[in-house]
Amino acid sequence: MRGWLLASPPDTNGRPLTPPASHLVPAPGGLAMSQNRTPNAEEFHQPALADEVIALLAPVIPGVVIDATFGGGGHSRRMLDEFGDQVTVIGIDRDPAAVANGATIGVPVVEANFTDLAEVVQQADVRPAAVLFDFGVSSHQLDEPERGFSYRRVGPLDMRMGPDARRTASQIVNEWSIEELTRIIREYGEERQARRIARAILEARPIATTGELADAIARAMPAARRRVGHPARRTFQAIRIAVNSELEAIELGLDAAIDSVGVGGRVVAISYHSLEDRIVKRRFARGAEGCTCPPDLPVCGCDNTTDLRILTRKPIRASEEEVLANKRARSALLRAVEKLDDGKLAA
Repeated sequence: MRGWLLASPPDTNGRPLTPPASHLVPAPGGLAMSQNRTPNAEEFHQPALADEVIALLAPVIPGVVIDATFGGGGHSRRMLDEFGDQVTVIGIDRDPAAVANGATIGVPVVEANFTDLAEVVQQADVRPAAVLFDFGVSSHQLDEPERGFSYRRVGPLDMRMGPDARRTASQIVNEWSIEELTRIIREYGEERQARRIARAILEARPIATTGELADAIARAMPAARRRVGHPARRTFQAIRIAVNSELEAIELGLDAAIDSVGVGGRVVAISYHSLEDRIVKRRFARGAEGCTCPPDLPVCGCDNTTDLRILTRKPIRASEEEVLANKRARSALLRAVEKLDDGKLAA
């Protein structure tokens, strides 16, 4: 996480943070990604499942909500519209463009990975009533060719969600071995043709642009696959996940969120593919499971306690009406939990 300074805040959601009357701003000299401009809020993606998120947060308002994947602030705007002065929103995002966008709607946004959530909460000196995660890539990131996320737009092989990423897509594509490429494409892209694609990437090196990479992948695919969706979609997903260590971050972020919220607080997570959703489902289930000792053991020896109540037995999906208005919502899967105290529900 970057260094931070405490500063007197401007209008923060229309009112000061309490306590204390301060917020986090980047320290001078921090690393910043090159941006030609800052997209306005309308250019960021529409928030998926916004109505459902509001319904899940309503029981814990008034309070502080951490929007741990701020993006364009779509969910934050809905919270402010629905709850007004009863909610204080603090955003977190790795992307400097998203951080700048926070100022347009009056929400302080910390430029950090959500794995640093505990430190953000500590420095803000708040006890969140809820933490919201909306995983995946924002539409503005896909729409800006220079970010390198899209297989439909030609740009450099970057794919970093923020300047804290340890590598770029170019390093993975042009330097990793066929074994390493095969592994991430198979595991992170769930791609059956992983070996063929990895071999095609090696044969096409050096690869400089997203267009060259997409073409190399397409050439490696059987004709039947080229006729069903874009053949590069799963491989681009795999490389993006590897660049940003996304799956490891989700595990750490969920742990930090559960630890940070108070008793009766809620953690809400929206995933967009099975890898993300599986991590969320398992972490929530583990917290709700309690004792895992064999039933014939007279005394518990695992010391596991039930500290979560699952609020969504099955993931919530977008309605047909929402999908028509927002195609990104088609794959959205929402899960939520409430934090308990010593295995009992908070009053």
